[in-house]
Amino acid sequence: MEFEDRLTIATPEGVDLELTLAGVGSRFTSALIDYLIQLVILIALALVLGLGVGLKANASGYAAAIWVVLGFLLFVGYDIAFEVLASGRTPGKRLNGLRVVLENGGPVTFPASAVRNVLRLIDLLPGTYLVGIVSILVSSRNQRLGDHAAGTLVVRERRVLPPEPVLRSYRGDVHAPVWDTSAIGVDELTAVRAFLARRDSLTADARAQLAAELAKWLRPKLGGGVADEPPELFLERLAAAKADRA
Repeated sequence: MEFEDRLTIATPEGVDLELTLAGVGSRFTSALIDYLIQLVILIALALVLGLGVGLKANASGYAAAIWVVLGFLLFVGYDIAFEVLASGRTPGKRLNGLRVVLENGGPVTFPASAVRNVLRLIDLLPGTYLVGIVSILVSSRNQRLGDHAAGTLVVRERRVLPPEPVLRSYRGDVHAPVWDTSAIGVDELTAVRAFLARRDSLTADARAQLAAELAKWLRPKLGGGVADEPPELFLERLAAAKADRA
């Protein structure tokens, strides 16, 4: 039996976004994979620095200093680079279906990633990740100290099969369907337009979930036949239909 911690976030569009928080076990497994990758890189660096930098008499001292500096940069920069450039996923997190996001469900930013990973030095204390593990266990959102300071969460990725087509941006040329949109109020239309305007700033999972929830909420309010089309296309066509009748 699997127990999951779920978090519901109220979005500006008026739709609740539900996230599944990652627990200690899956986070530890992901971290272990990433540390093994970093260890391989450190060993490779040590071999290179010890064999071929040509520093002669002081080679070992210079090599050790360079190795320590590069090791620290790897320790901090590895996670930051992957989290910012790979949508919150290091190789270890990707293998375990985890992702780092901001507390509002948005994609992690460089400053947030930098804070959470620099503070990993404290979470690692006293050398067995004890501080981080205790922090995750006592936190209502499964956050270690770095997550608290950075305002981030580690969540499980939603598995959606088959994937729905994703429209990259609102298109003004979307065909306005002949729908009876009289039951769609101003607040509901505002929610649709707000989603279309900011969807590119959401993670793929949050974007798909919000679109699906909005479409599920609004489809029954339309009179006449409504095609069973992808949620984002439906929302675009709904916005176009309301604009056409404004």
